[in-house]
Amino acid sequence: MTKLKIKEAVVVEGKYDKIKLSALIDGLIIETHGFAIFRDKEQLELLRRLADKRGLLILTDSDSAGFLIRNFLKGAIDPEKIKNAYIPDIFGKEKRKAAPGKEGKLGVEGIPLNILRECLKKAGIESDYKAPQGRQITKTDLYLLGLSGGSESAQRRRLVQKALDLPEHLSANALVEVLNTLTDYEALCELCSTLFAEDSI
Repeated sequence: MTKLKIKEAVVVEGKYDKIKLSALIDGLIIETHGFAIFRDKEQLELLRRLADKRGLLILTDSDSAGFLIRNFLKGAIDPEKIKNAYIPDIFGKEKRKAAPGKEGKLGVEGIPLNILRECLKKAGIESDYKAPQGRQITKTDLYLLGLSGGSESAQRRRLVQKALDLPEHLSANALVEVLNTLTDYEALCELCSTLFAEDSI
């Protein structure tokens, strides 16, 4: 199955939703970490910035918890910058779970990929998205800039994330994707050389 290239940043509830969706789309996927989004101001601010840059597509579960998260985001972010994808009510349980959820419905992680693809298309995604031209930031760049793979890397990453007003809990993979949305390679190099001038990167 060919992956969809999506302009919008896709917002899902948790890591298993993100893993499932990664098999379907080539794009930025951000987790709310469930209800944690209600009190995580940094993550919410990141979602606002991503909405400004590329738009958001909200894809939460079809149970009441999923709709609580969806409605919270719709109230906290400019609705003009949000698209909504809804999964159908399919009853069952995910393979990794011992029992179905409270409402007995499959979440995003349990929905077959062909159905998820249709849900995304119905939401009006901008597929076949072409990323902006120019030098993309890679995981190798993070390593070469001292932001991964070294004894001081975690501390350096935190300094960069703080300078860019990004949440501290972004994984290295998510950081690469977010950096490619909010900045570019040259600006990142300049920021690192300013922050770590004494290390002569």
